Amino acid sequence: MKTICKILTLVTTMTLLNGCSDNEVGDVSLGVFTTKDIKLDALQDPIITGVTCHISSIEANLDLSDPSDSSIACRQTGEITLAMIAQIDMSDSGEVVFKKSKSIFFKNMKVRRIYDAKSQTLMYLSYSTKETSGSYKHSLSTVPLWGTKAYQP
Repeated sequence: MKTICKILTLVTTMTLLNGCSDNEVGDVSLGVFTTKDIKLDALQDPIITGVTCHISSIEANLDLSDPSDSSIACRQTGEITLAMIAQIDMSDSGEVVFKKSKSIFFKNMKVRRIYDAKSQTLMYLSYSTKETSGSYKHSLSTVPLWGTKAYQP
């Protein structure tokens, strides 16, 4: 009985913590007979502050693990300068700019910023760190630098 109480306390705590994101801007219920919701988060890039990404993902309030599916859309919402671009990781793998736990079993959703120098475009890749149904779920959005102070003709 004590074990069941501990599990229920853990699940309740996780449910409450999942709903407390500072980045959450929307919450859509998937219906009366389900405990799953679509959560919408807004993330401002910490270095390229003129970029905001909106990420949607499903949270299963009473499960120990959330589905891995996510979607991302990033747009220029402010100034992007050459000085900002000079501060980012220019490697092929880029850098993680956002991370959210999706399970108590070490599954995370991450957003990674990668710079495509040839096309002068910022790429934002949202992905799950744990394989689900034979696939790593991922989604991509791009923000071209054309028309910004960071664009180099």
